[in-house]
Amino acid sequence: MKCCRKVQIEDTIYTANTDFRIAIRCNQIALDETIGDFERVLGILYTIFGDNGINNPTHYEKLLKWAKNWLSLGKEIKEDNEEPDMDYIEDMPYIEASFMSDYKIDLENEEMEWEKFSKLLNGLSNSENGNCCVLNRVRNLRNYDVKQIKDSKERSKIEKAKKQVALKKHRIVKEKQFTDEEIRNMEEFHKQLSL
Repeated sequence: MKCCRKVQIEDTIYTANTDFRIAIRCNQIALDETIGDFERVLGILYTIFGDNGINNPTHYEKLLKWAKNWLSLGKEIKEDNEEPDMDYIEDMPYIEASFMSDYKIDLENEEMEWEKFSKLLNGLSNSENGNCCVLNRVRNLRNYDVKQIKDSKERSKIEKAKKQVALKKHRIVKEKQFTDEEIRNMEEFHKQLSL
């Protein structure tokens, strides 16, 4: 495995898979609200470190701290309520096409460290004068403020284009779990309706 790093916690050495696909998978796990916090931690540790990452519960906290630092590229993570303009999974076809056009890199066959992938992703062409990769054209369209457009036909055309490239999913939302009392009340309500 080309993309790996050794992480030492006390006397134990763990091998971390640092390929960009692993980071993207961890991002998916972190956003998945259908699983509990503890399962999320285990999922991230298992994804990065394999079986060894979940074998020693006394190391979970330190391994998770290392994982957060690695995933955030050493930057402080800020809670952000803005709508995302990109999703790694949903936009992967655009990302792959952009890497191919800008760098001649075929991501399907490329092992690449998360840090390098992130730098290259941030460096993709993005010029208003025409030299712009497909990913950034899509992101720019998602962020475009249609209120600036005076002509209603043109505004309608841009709104339609925005809908075509809109992100379909942002988070996997946990289904509401009803209490026994809420279920009884709903059943009683349905009985009343059928009378």
